[in-house]
Parts: sequence; C-alpha cells; structure tokens
Amino acid sequence: MLDTANPRVALLEAMLRISDAVPALRIVLDHLPALDPAEADRAGYDAALQAIGKRPQIFVKLSEIIHSVNGQVSTDLGAYRARLDTLLGVFGEDRILFGSDWPNSDGVAPIDKVFAVAKEYFLAKPRPVAEKYFWKNSVAAYKWVKRDRSQPTP
Repeated sequence: MLDTANPRVALLEAMLRISDAVPALRIVLDHLPALDPAEADRAGYDAALQAIGKRPQIFVKLSEIIHSVNGQVSTDLGAYRARLDTLLGVFGEDRILFGSDWPNSDGVAPIDKVFAVAKEYFLAKPRPVAEKYFWKNSVAAYKWVKRDRSQPTP
C-alpha cells in the first residue's frame, strides 16, 4: 500500500509506472481535488486520469476539497462540485475515500467546514455511495481488519 501527497501531473505519471512495475500494489492518491493543472499540463493530466481510471488498485482520497481557486478560498460546495464530479467519474464509487488533511487544512478552512463540504456533496448521493466514501472503501484500500466487536462490519 502506497499513499501519495502533493499531487501534480508528474506524480500521477510516476504512480502509473509504479503500478505497471508492481501491479498488486494498492495506491491511494491524496489531495487530488486540489490539483488544478496548468493549461500546458492539461493533456498529461487527462491522459493520466484516463489510465488511472482503468486500474482498480488505485484509489483516491478526496482530501483538500477546500483549496484556493484563483486566489480565493470558498467554503461553498459549488466551487468544487465539478472537480468532485470528475474524480467520482474516474474512480467510481468503490475507489474514493474521505480525507480531511487535518491539521494542514486549518490553514485554508476549519475542519468543520472541510467536513461540511464533503458531507454536503456525498449526502446528495445515494446512502451506499456516501458510506463507501466515508468509511467502507477504506477497508479495500488499507486492508484494515476488525479488531473489536464495536467496530462496524463493512
């Protein structure tokens, strides 16, 4: 299992090469909602996403949903909905994970605002999709095991 951070097109391309070399490796791409490639990198970004979308062992942690867009930070879901729709389309409902990026997110928005935007987006989806995002998909990505009866069974 490999988690990444600080997404950029070169990192996405590197993860594809790593996935080619180690096909059974599960990869979680963190903070992808914040990646807004420059126009010169757009073709590479689109190609990398298309290739990643075909690899069931690559997941995305939809963290850093709230981020600066054109120098402004909004806590309105409308500012981020299109990007979330795109990523959900690429990864599908089975390869998306919640991530807050706390405490780093405090520099952009308080954690309650970060969670509120994610919650607003996913509660508009069918309940099973929201449950997958908020916790169930973490089982497949991280292969966690139930260690206590109080823990839910996915």
